[in-house]
Amino acid sequence: MSSEPTVLVVDDSALMRRVISDLVAETGEFRVVGTARNGREALERVRALNPDLVTLDIEMPEVDGLQALEAIMRDAPRPVVMLSAAETVDGRDATLRALDLGAVEFVRKPSGAISLDLPVVGEQLRIALRAAREANPRALQRLEPRREPPRRASLRLPHAPTRAVAIAASTGGPRALTEVLPALPRTLDAVVFVVQHMPAGFTRSLAQRLDAMGPLPVHEAEDGQPVEAGHVYLAPGGRHMRLRDGVEPAIALLDTPPLWGVRPSADPLFVSVAELFGARAVGVVLTGMGRDGADGLRAIRQAGGRGIVQDRATSTIYGMPQAALRAAGADLETPLSGVAPAIVSLLATMSEIV
Repeated sequence: MSSEPTVLVVDDSALMRRVISDLVAETGEFRVVGTARNGREALERVRALNPDLVTLDIEMPEVDGLQALEAIMRDAPRPVVMLSAAETVDGRDATLRALDLGAVEFVRKPSGAISLDLPVVGEQLRIALRAAREANPRALQRLEPRREPPRRASLRLPHAPTRAVAIAASTGGPRALTEVLPALPRTLDAVVFVVQHMPAGFTRSLAQRLDAMGPLPVHEAEDGQPVEAGHVYLAPGGRHMRLRDGVEPAIALLDTPPLWGVRPSADPLFVSVAELFGARAVGVVLTGMGRDGADGLRAIRQAGGRGIVQDRATSTIYGMPQAALRAAGADLETPLSGVAPAIVSLLATMSEIV
């Protein structure tokens, strides 16, 4: 009897169901147990076949992918990987909404059965299914409904930061960031940098969504952009982000090779934050696969800064926090709900540092 995790493939296109099923089979690590052509049928097949994992198209007739995902996570929760065309702003927003609802990861759909991107999509699907296989189901259901966007008070006078927060996130990160960043206070006297492993295009949509949710302005970072206290800068997909020193710190975006298989990687950012801010820096490693952020957190702590890692129970994937703990240690290991208060608390201890 096969021991591979079973996968239900859901797509309204018969051609795409065959293509995705073939890609799943070619991994040699997963087995397709069935297919469905829309969300209604997907819910029936989930109940009948009890697959370990689901790949779910977003745009489908009768019951679309978001409706089906919401029902799966409510009635029969299990790891779900979204298949997204995401060629438009609306498509990218729907994909990010799926991550809010509990999807573990997403993969761009191939353009056809003989398209040149099939090998790339196949590898991305294999990585996403591996992440789904390792996901913590309790963490996928744990977050509270999104808060209403707050009204911002009048803008403060811009000023160069003397303290910095650097955040690393991967699988499960978009949902985690929607809890952490909106919970930071408008009066935060520090600059915040975020690296979320995500393709180009999606980071702009993510920055806009996060900007609308909380009191701190959130920007997709631009090369050469000066940074200000009380602002959040998100690394754009496909480019590493570092800080460069000068009269005022500024963003430097790099097209150097991927690190740990990802670009952007958190480690270059963390190292540059350690160099510029030293003991006035806080490094934060949130949920994700792999070990990105571990070396960077060690650099921050060795420079006298502080470290926070998300705990196992609330991490979708505990890989990055665990690697950071092993490599760097941490001042605090905390549930997701405690990350923002921990950031504020540690920054407050730095007020007397010269």
